[in-house]
Amino acid sequence: MRIGDFNRRATVQMQQAGVDEVGQPSTQWVDLATSLPCNVLVNSGRAQIAAGADVSRIQASIRIRWRTDITAGMRVVYVGMIFSIKAVLPDFAGRRYVDLVCEVAQ
Repeated sequence: MRIGDFNRRATVQMQQAGVDEVGQPSTQWVDLATSLPCNVLVNSGRAQIAAGADVSRIQASIRIRWRTDITAGMRVVYVGMIFSIKAVLPDFAGRRYVDLVCEVAQ
């Protein structure tokens, strides 16, 4: 992988359990990695009708350098869009990168 292959920056977030202002349990998104070099490839976009309303669904693959602390259920914030990580596909042979299969619903 060349450094130019990772020409975008994104933030990976994870959910963290906590307590809100009034003492009630809550979960919030906290940054795990900020300004993370990545490559974003939008695989497909489709419009569906769900419950009588149009739903736009975008699927993307986000490639980052090798990491072992990112799991499905986390999310990626890129150019103001929030991508839910559906699957993590590591490059076990070369341990050079990890592909994040993501989806955003608007």
